[in-house]
Amino acid sequence: MQDAYVRMLEYCKKGSEVRQPEALLVRTVQRLSLNFDRDEHHELYSKAPLDTLGIIDPQPSPLEVLEGQECLDETTRTLDTIGRRTRDVFFMHRLEGLSYAQISRQTGMPISTIEKHIARAMTILLEQRRRELKQP
Repeated sequence: MQDAYVRMLEYCKKGSEVRQPEALLVRTVQRLSLNFDRDEHHELYSKAPLDTLGIIDPQPSPLEVLEGQECLDETTRTLDTIGRRTRDVFFMHRLEGLSYAQISRQTGMPISTIEKHIARAMTILLEQRRRELKQP
């Protein structure tokens, strides 16, 4: 605030007229605050053009996409051995994020049946994973 008053006083000493001193003080305080914040955190700002900065892409890398697709394909093949309905229910829950109640409404199956399909799928996938870990 003191800096704002000093600036207004200097402005008036130059012969300028201030018609709305309160508005001038508010605006001056706002700008001084922004300048102070910018100067205090100068390390957050870069003078380099935006297109030259190395910006991190939050998307998965092509390798991660490939590995994910391979994992999904393997999961699909494993679940295909116990039935399409179990696979579909499992994917609705795990990939689409649907609750048991939502899956039940979509498929017309009781929630207890949904639970059994997901339990069966998890059992098969765990058994497959154990077999993979045992292989040399």
